[in-house]
Amino acid sequence: MARRKFRSNQRHEPSTERSFQEYISSIPAPQTSRTELMRMVRGGEDTFLELKVKLSNTEKITQEIVALANTGGGLMVFGVNDQMRVEGLDDAEGVQEELVRICREEIQPAIVPFIDRVAFDNGRRIVALDVVGKTRPYRTRDGRFYIRIGSEKREASREELSALIDEARPFRYENVPAIGARLSDIDEAHLWSFVKEFEGDAFDEASVLGYPTEEVLKRDLLLAVEIGNETIPTVAALLLFGQDERVGELLPRSSITVTRFAGDATQAPVIERAQLTGNLHTLYESALHFINRYCDLWDARPRRFPASDVEDAPILARANYHRGAVSEGISNALVHRDLALRDFVTRLHIFDRSIEIINPRRSLGFAPSAQKAIRYGVPQRINPQLAAIFYNKAYGLTLTHGGLPELLHNSRTFSGRRTEIFAFNDEFRLRFYGTT
Repeated sequence: MARRKFRSNQRHEPSTERSFQEYISSIPAPQTSRTELMRMVRGGEDTFLELKVKLSNTEKITQEIVALANTGGGLMVFGVNDQMRVEGLDDAEGVQEELVRICREEIQPAIVPFIDRVAFDNGRRIVALDVVGKTRPYRTRDGRFYIRIGSEKREASREELSALIDEARPFRYENVPAIGARLSDIDEAHLWSFVKEFEGDAFDEASVLGYPTEEVLKRDLLLAVEIGNETIPTVAALLLFGQDERVGELLPRSSITVTRFAGDATQAPVIERAQLTGNLHTLYESALHFINRYCDLWDARPRRFPASDVEDAPILARANYHRGAVSEGISNALVHRDLALRDFVTRLHIFDRSIEIINPRRSLGFAPSAQKAIRYGVPQRINPQLAAIFYNKAYGLTLTHGGLPELLHNSRTFSGRRTEIFAFNDEFRLRFYGTT
């Protein structure tokens, strides 16, 4: 392939006019020897090499560059005809300047070109444009996507464009196959209760035979990948729909450590400590049940709390919290955990007058700017697929919507104290206060 040869061979210092890239850098671009260039030209056009006699149609050239960039990059040589004969260019400098303009202004995102001008002993000159597609998909200024098949370009089909966009998306830990997991580890009753909520819209029961769990996980929900001859659920699939005992075995760091302290600090005596395991549905309900054991939750602040009528009580009254704030705090902890951090687990601490949730979250790149943004509702999701399914009502949980801003508002208006947020040492800490 032309581009592979173009990239793998060492570039030599030829006796040619030097190429330039003054519009981006004062450092000159690397050069290509005449021998190396002509060896590629004699091989003829292919997926990675395009030959042009001249630069006459800017729109067509733009499309050709986009196609090369979307197909992995390649080389476009001006001044050579289709019979691989060097005809040369009358204005090599003008061609170079126009190519720089096209790459910078006519293509989105802009391409940084490497351009060589090569002069031959007979006075003929050619221009070679090296296209590197690092941030594809690329498109023309009018929003059209092209790819290259052999020596021809064509507009990308919907499926091909989807593949290019999928390639550009960051690969997240939630999409990694869960090591050791099998389809038998999925709670099919839970999965299909979710899927059937979409009957008549996304899901058509009449078109399927039985309960094709593998097909739904892999093709409909994108929660499984095919490895060899076996379909493996992803980390997100196991967390969302896995059988409780298998989630605990395969993803032990997904558990939650819950502790009730007899005081307002972790140095106080421990009243109860437990390890909660299971899928996200189970973890949410278990954590909420543990909090209910030691606190009172309210949908709205009452005029008087029951304990306020008791004088000289022998024990400290139970603290009161806004139910929606507590619900959102637990939900955030479950869906926004940094699953790639193996040595950190989610911890839930209940004190006499506050609840603290500590969650694994890489601090680098998150604080302080992102920490400020999330207070305004700007999402910083690291598990978007998992979060989308968890917050969907079809998942079976009654959740408070509104995100962190709603949590902050409800907690403050209920207790009269502002919720504290900290992010350090690869942990995200949320502490909100109750009242009596």
